[in-house]
Amino acid sequence: MMKDKGREPILLAITGASGSIYSLKLIEILKDLGQEVHLIVSRTGEQVSRIEIKKDGFQTLTRAAHTVYSPDNLAAAPASGSSRWKAMIIIPCTMGTMASIAHGFSQNLIHRAADCFLKGRRPLILVPRETPLNRIHLQNMLLAEEAGAVIYPAMPSFYYQPGNIDEMASFFAGRLAEFIGLEVEGLKRWHGID
Repeated sequence: MMKDKGREPILLAITGASGSIYSLKLIEILKDLGQEVHLIVSRTGEQVSRIEIKKDGFQTLTRAAHTVYSPDNLAAAPASGSSRWKAMIIIPCTMGTMASIAHGFSQNLIHRAADCFLKGRRPLILVPRETPLNRIHLQNMLLAEEAGAVIYPAMPSFYYQPGNIDEMASFFAGRLAEFIGLEVEGLKRWHGID
């Protein structure tokens, strides 16, 4: 019997780049949609998240997850290609994480899980939030994309005239959720110019 792909859990990873609000908004949207989310937060990702979204925000993020894995636990379910997932999203994705994934160098559970997604040809979305980009960053992004990852930079949209940072982050997270095949009700759309 075939399992409903829409009900497979999503693996969400947070690394130490700025942009933790995107992770928080994404996990809130996924939870509202009834989507099971498993979470890995790197040590630096936790530090940055606690600064950017404060203690309460970080606790909201971890409480919303079905399961939270230690980034050092290479025996956890995401370390195996036999585990089933709808997609893996690394948001935000540091350039160090990008480099490890691009070169198949698994130093922690996030890198190892990403490697499993690539070798299994499963959806892996990397959300970098860094500027400016040097040649090494660009080459690593190209290598990761050629291996099967999607590079989905954290670039907010302004055509719907967001009123604050919260709205910008929510819109970006909603677009990302739709990118992996979920339907987000109430997401503003571009309808062209009259």
